Amino acid sequence: MPEKHSPPPQMQTQTRLGPRPLPLHLAIVAMTLLTSRGALPLLRKGSLDWKPELAAAAERLRQSAAALDEKQVERALDAAAAKRWGAFLDGVLRYRRHPYRRALPAARLAWQDGTTRLLAYAPKRHRTGRPVLVVPSLINRAYILDLTEQRSFMRDLAARGFRPYLVDWGQPGDVERGFTLTDYIAGRLDAALEAVLDEAGAKPALVGYCMGGTMSVALTQHRQADLAGLALLAAPWDFLADPTPMTAALPGFLPALNAAIGTLGELPTDMIQALFLGLDAHLGYRKFRAFAALDPASEKAHAFVALEDWLNDGVALAGPVARECMEGWYIRNDPALGAWRVAGEAVDPATIRLPALTMVPAGDRIVPPASSLALAAALPNATTLRPAQGHIGMMAGGAAAKQVWDPLADWLKNLD
Repeated sequence: MPEKHSPPPQMQTQTRLGPRPLPLHLAIVAMTLLTSRGALPLLRKGSLDWKPELAAAAERLRQSAAALDEKQVERALDAAAAKRWGAFLDGVLRYRRHPYRRALPAARLAWQDGTTRLLAYAPKRHRTGRPVLVVPSLINRAYILDLTEQRSFMRDLAARGFRPYLVDWGQPGDVERGFTLTDYIAGRLDAALEAVLDEAGAKPALVGYCMGGTMSVALTQHRQADLAGLALLAAPWDFLADPTPMTAALPGFLPALNAAIGTLGELPTDMIQALFLGLDAHLGYRKFRAFAALDPASEKAHAFVALEDWLNDGVALAGPVARECMEGWYIRNDPALGAWRVAGEAVDPATIRLPALTMVPAGDRIVPPASSLALAAALPNATTLRPAQGHIGMMAGGAAAKQVWDPLADWLKNLD
């Protein structure tokens, strides 16, 4: 194993050190290319199951293949597969060898309980500017909101004169592994809000991203008097409004997932990533081939590596939380049905009278827009914006500042 060196105290780096891992996409791409070769006899026989809208094109393809020499077609297919596999592998190797490593000035630790930390991006002595408490998802590292010097939502807020605080959930420890959503929301998140109120001396705006937005709804209902407003960024609510392939397949995977939770006490990172990979199994194939064509020294290449490092630096999900989300959210749809309870109280967005902003990215494939729009419709005082971004791009993409950070900052400035 390579020797690990602690970063200087004034810098913060990503959690994983040493060689970058092989992406999970590797096996998917290999299986796809092998399947293409194995499916050739079925194509010739016309026995493949095509979607109705593809049937005519499939028949033309079958007739073209039938008119050619069988060995010639096989050689051409093998050559094409080898070329594509080579381009994909080249991208993976370039990524693994890239010299970029995340290193940013460390945010100030304002509070901590167990593995949950509250990171402050303004000096403690700074007493002007609205405090903003930002809540990310439990299933990814919080530093997606502080990814690089050029793409840091948190540092951008600080530069605009706000006093931003970021909840960093961390990897579940022995205590957190037994947590429910109530423990995280009514326990850790509630305490983090108290820490912001004590230090800042003013009501913060609450900004929740992805799953952190759903959790923020529950906290806001309980602590409306202590908040200035609620902003929700790609926050899921109605999980059956436009179910993803992952949602549709989840009941079949549930026994295996629960077995892993029963053994480990948590849902492992690799299993979580495998579920999300089902949203677009060929995404990794496309993106690594595209990365192989980039100048390694370019800003675009550095941004790719920074984001890919974050994607590969996931965290496990506490067992009770995983079950609550999989069964209660994705299968039963408890939030949209008014059946989701935190600390014994049903979570009802209609009870929230604070000013609210919902940002629903039009290109979101992780949280379908219909799921977030249901939450926007349930909030009495919500303004809704539809940035032309994806789920991750809205916070860390090249157009995030213009399409998301700017309008969000304007909304925060206009809160009473």
